[in-house]
Amino acid sequence: MNKIQNLKGFRDFLPQEALKRQWLRDKISQTFELWGYDPMETPTLEPLELFAGQIGEDEKLFFKFKDPGGKDVALRYDQTVPTCRVVGQYAGQITLPFKRYQIQSAFRAENTQKGRYREFLQCDADIFGISSPFADAEMIALSLNIYKRIGFVRAKVLINDRALLKDFPYEAIVAIDKLKKIGVEGVIKTMEGKGIPLDEAKSYLKTITELKPNETIQVIINYLENAGFPRDWYEFDPTIARSFSYSTGAIWEVEIPDYPGTSVLGGERFDKLIEKISGENIPGTGFGLGFDRTLEAAEALNLIPKQSTNSQVLVTIFSEQLQPQSLKIATQLREGGINTELFPEQTAKLDKQLKYADRKGIPYVIIVGDNEIKQNKVLLKNMQTKSQELLTIIEVISKLE
Repeated sequence: MNKIQNLKGFRDFLPQEALKRQWLRDKISQTFELWGYDPMETPTLEPLELFAGQIGEDEKLFFKFKDPGGKDVALRYDQTVPTCRVVGQYAGQITLPFKRYQIQSAFRAENTQKGRYREFLQCDADIFGISSPFADAEMIALSLNIYKRIGFVRAKVLINDRALLKDFPYEAIVAIDKLKKIGVEGVIKTMEGKGIPLDEAKSYLKTITELKPNETIQVIINYLENAGFPRDWYEFDPTIARSFSYSTGAIWEVEIPDYPGTSVLGGERFDKLIEKISGENIPGTGFGLGFDRTLEAAEALNLIPKQSTNSQVLVTIFSEQLQPQSLKIATQLREGGINTELFPEQTAKLDKQLKYADRKGIPYVIIVGDNEIKQNKVLLKNMQTKSQELLTIIEVISKLE
């Protein structure tokens, strides 16, 4: 019989990989909260009509189907659109400006490739209720601060304003947004493929690449400068467009210069989206962080601590008769805040328990036999150096905390 495998574009994460993801997720959520953003969650499944007409040409990537009641539904495509539903739905219950962050899975029927999956973790933050470009500036500063706190020596944000592109057709904007990936000829061909005559395509590209910063861009740059970010961490780039049709103002993308090839974060202002969804006229601005791409960059640059388990110590069972004593010691260690495993077999030989700790990467092992019990102490073994110390439980907790 063939073993059942996970679906294409959907992944399993064994503990060693899951620990890396947990480390990065904690770094990101800690930074959000450091800046005053509170967590929020929305359902995995939404009415299809919520996303339809909001995303642009990528609606072909929706995971959509009919539920058992015959209603058209879709898996969460992004987190901005559902959050706009929430803000409109609970408009009388939330305090404006409303700052929230959200770390949940999104689902897109992508052609899977490196860095692109059909289920992926997305990390969003938004400010609702403020139309000033100072809110955009804060969002962009937060974007950079996340990467600084993860440990990147340098991140770079490319900034534009959708208002600068208001006189250009959407098809041209979407094509020019891919300039870095497909080059000038690729952009021209893409526009021609969308029905734009060659001369107009060339004119659109030339005009957009020669645009100058407007007042919104200048406010953002001044904010970043006053916030202490180095000048080479940000720049105006008129070709950055973002493909979402709901973008209305400032737009930005973050790249990692030491890990080139793709952006790791994208954001935009979306002042009309809540009104379009719920009728409430509430402006918004925010970003979505690409968790997998950020993780890949952090791993490539050796920013993630080496860790194969959360367990700090394994308490072994010297003999079946001494199992209650080992259990008592494990309980004391946990109460002292030490991540502690107790070997789950009373009759296993000590050598087997030590091999288990070594294979799993548990840094310390506690051995407690009759001699240690008589002295009211335990033997703490360092699995890397193989050194041993006879210590009290209080001394063990002090050493490992």
